[in-house]
Amino acid sequence: MHQPRRRDRRLPRRVPSVSARGRTPRRTPDGADVVLVGYFSAKEKDFEGRMTSAATALVARGARVVAQFVQRRGVSDGGVRKMSLPYSSRTLLSYGKVREVAQACDQADADAVVFVAALTGRQQRALAGMLGCPAVSLSDVLAAD
Repeated sequence: MHQPRRRDRRLPRRVPSVSARGRTPRRTPDGADVVLVGYFSAKEKDFEGRMTSAATALVARGARVVAQFVQRRGVSDGGVRKMSLPYSSRTLLSYGKVREVAQACDQADADAVVFVAALTGRQQRALAGMLGCPAVSLSDVLAAD
């Protein structure tokens, strides 16, 4: 019997909104609406404190944090078993979390997504294409001063 095709789970390449097309990626979030994203392992017990200090540092530089997301790896039993497997080196986040962040960026019309973890150039390009706005790491923002 004929089996239906499985849907492709990859996110479609998003076209930035009209307001986002004219923007250039900025390293300093002066007056920008940003979404803050943290990626932490289960061994990191004070992830809430790191997220709070990151949000405080962004606000001190003139940004407005409109949403916060945390991706924790190895917290559940299934996650502990998967700790030996590589995470998504392309996006740093799981597929579902990227969709949540993209939806929040659309709803809040965010200017940028700031990651607490360091991002490679490839990850920045991939995430910017999927999220519809620039993706930068917090260390890049702090080093811009």
